[in-house]
Amino acid sequence: MNDEFRLTIEGLAKEYNRQAGELRAAYGRLSELTGTGESADRLVRVTVGPRGQVQEIELDPRVYRKLAPSQLSREIMQQIGAATEQVAERTKELMAPFMPEGLPLEEVLGEGASIDAFLPRPVELPAEDGDVRG
Repeated sequence: MNDEFRLTIEGLAKEYNRQAGELRAAYGRLSELTGTGESADRLVRVTVGPRGQVQEIELDPRVYRKLAPSQLSREIMQQIGAATEQVAERTKELMAPFMPEGLPLEEVLGEGASIDAFLPRPVELPAEDGDVRG
């Protein structure tokens, strides 16, 4: 392989590995995301995790005097929805730099998706003397 071609390939491999590392780091931050929805009267507060799973429901004791059970249930569900939407928006913000323009994030990272499914292992080039290096 001539030197100019080899330098070009090494540069491309290095750039790919850098971008793949950044993508993996961003994907790792996704697992730390939370969102919180709070009612206007601050009596109901719900926190969800990165996939919308409810982590905490906080109810001010006054809520039992103010809302009927069906109203309370509806309010909790609304706050779960608001919190989940927060997480979805933060996910889009984190992943936007890595997405092709016009491709909806939902089509790429659906439920249970892992970024590893989209990325091959880091590129390792053979060294001049036959050893493999990365």
